[in-house]
Amino acid sequence: MKKLVLLLIVLPALFACESDSENLYTDNFITYDLFKGSEFDYTGKVEVKELKTGQLEMSISLNGAKTNEEFYFPAHLHFDSYDGEDAPIAYQLNPVDQRNLESKTILSTFSNGEILTFEELKKFDGHIKVHLAESGPDYAVILVAGNIGVNDNSTASFNPEAIAVCSSNY
Repeated sequence: MKKLVLLLIVLPALFACESDSENLYTDNFITYDLFKGSEFDYTGKVEVKELKTGQLEMSISLNGAKTNEEFYFPAHLHFDSYDGEDAPIAYQLNPVDQRNLESKTILSTFSNGEILTFEELKKFDGHIKVHLAESGPDYAVILVAGNIGVNDNSTASFNPEAIAVCSSNY
């Protein structure tokens, strides 16, 4: 009997926590592919969800080799297409943790002063790059890249040899 009473108390609490996290988001979301950008065998996805506050949550999920060591891959949202020369950083994303190959960032003010809504994001001229390292020669190694917004994000249009070097302008 005590187990039944405990179960009746715990179950509603579990469902309440679950519905709280579900209530953070609207029904608006969009997903983009991230394509292999170097000899390192990584691919991935970017999912952008609209929060009920109007902010955008950008989640990166990579497929590839994980490690048990704490190491992070820098990730950037850039203006322009992935093959655009000197594409400045629009937003510095939270780095991708190599232990679980995930990153989550709540977007706020971009480097140009803009704050995008979900509808504006769909018209945004941009791309995402995930680097091997924060600095040094490995910064030039792009693990994955992919266009977002109005830019073509299809497999057929992606050419890893066309990935432009990242501008450090932020």
